[in-house]
Amino acid sequence: MKRITEAAQLEARYDLVIIGAGPAGQSAAIAAAGLGIATLVVDENLAPGGQIHRGITTTPVTDRAVLGADYWRGLPIAQRFLASAVDYAAGAKLFSLLPAGDEPGRHAEIELGVSIAGQARPVFAGQVIVATGAMERPFPIPGWTLPGVLTAGAAQIALKAHGLVPQGRVVLAGTGPLLLLVAAQLRAAGATITAVLDTTPAANRAGAARHVIDFLRSPYLGKGLSLLAKARGGPRRIAGVTGLRAEGEDRLRAVTFTAGGAAQRIEADVLLLHQGVVPNTVISNAIGCAHRWDDRQLCWVPIRDEWLLSSVEGVAIAGDGGGIAGAECAAESGTLAAIGAAHRLGRIDAAERDRRAAPVRAALERLGRGRGFLDALYRPAAADRVPAEDSTIVCRCEEITAGQLREAVAGGATGPNQLKAFLRCGMGPCQGRLCNLTVTEIVAQARGITPEQAGTYRLRPPFKPVTVAEIASLPQTNAAVKAVVRY
Repeated sequence: MKRITEAAQLEARYDLVIIGAGPAGQSAAIAAAGLGIATLVVDENLAPGGQIHRGITTTPVTDRAVLGADYWRGLPIAQRFLASAVDYAAGAKLFSLLPAGDEPGRHAEIELGVSIAGQARPVFAGQVIVATGAMERPFPIPGWTLPGVLTAGAAQIALKAHGLVPQGRVVLAGTGPLLLLVAAQLRAAGATITAVLDTTPAANRAGAARHVIDFLRSPYLGKGLSLLAKARGGPRRIAGVTGLRAEGEDRLRAVTFTAGGAAQRIEADVLLLHQGVVPNTVISNAIGCAHRWDDRQLCWVPIRDEWLLSSVEGVAIAGDGGGIAGAECAAESGTLAAIGAAHRLGRIDAAERDRRAAPVRAALERLGRGRGFLDALYRPAAADRVPAEDSTIVCRCEEITAGQLREAVAGGATGPNQLKAFLRCGMGPCQGRLCNLTVTEIVAQARGITPEQAGTYRLRPPFKPVTVAEIASLPQTNAAVKAVVRY
């Protein structure tokens, strides 16, 4: 492996560029390297692992019982990845991706803008695999912007990467397997977990029952039983929670809610919110990939073919960025995407491609069993996705409330992109990452249409903020020179 620590070390062109070094990106890189494909992996993190295996080679948490067996299953993948013959740019920022022009001296392929240590360079690729994984679904409740209120995933990242444990009285609230997992991990690490507030609607069980046979035949069953075993004897768990609120003036002081028909209040120093994860579609959206609304997972997903290729030529999407399926499926999908890319690059013929892909597809089918059960059982309540109180902040960056959004829709805003013009909603530093799903559903509800019809923000490069100095460090092109030189 060649570690890239500065932009000048980047090659001008690679056969394949992989964005992200989680299970999907690492597996894609391993498969591509095995086929002799010149590959670059670009990742924001300083070490491989992605979100689910974050810091797997560097974590200060050495007691394996704290993070659990599923976390440590990422270590062999990371070791194989670090031993593979690829270029690896850790701590790097991808800020653009677009089809390159046919300017003299430039490749008519895919151009990516990569910045490392404040220096930016264009990189050209024959094929690209986007493996940016998942992000937590927004959970807009009254008071969620108070200091002391975080997502469960943020607390898990702090534990994995730095061994940090939240201090004081910790309350977890929401739905989904990750909620129980984070509670168990933090408790094992020494955190004081006061309560776990379960917002899973009881009505979900009927929908999940239709998928129970597949679930019983899936790997999820064993993991679920293990989680439940860890939860026994743990913090108080309260089911049927609704009307969740974070209270406090300068910071979080208490969590209030309704359960069992009664209003309740728990004093807390830290509140960790979670209601599942959704695909990170920032890049796929910004480069113009076609997306659809997935009503099962209640999110936008890119449309892909059987080789995970998006609607943008040469760009495949692997892992949870194409639909939530878990770490093991993500790893297999990364391998599948690399096989497809190898064929498109002319490295293997169709027969060899199909032969290599057959066992991968079989693994994906086996590992994916039971996903329908989890999606149905942990489907977040509508009231938790779309705040009823008009005063609840939806866009944290611009401090736009649900009431302001509804007023703008009543005043003529037809979708999320129009709301940008009306309110600057989604135009802050997070670029809509934390509010896009909520805004889509608010528009749909207010207009009496489907989320698919409401649409989502149209994102554009740069995917991440870049400085003027970074842009200035880019090599000048003929087009750029002609734009400023007088003839």
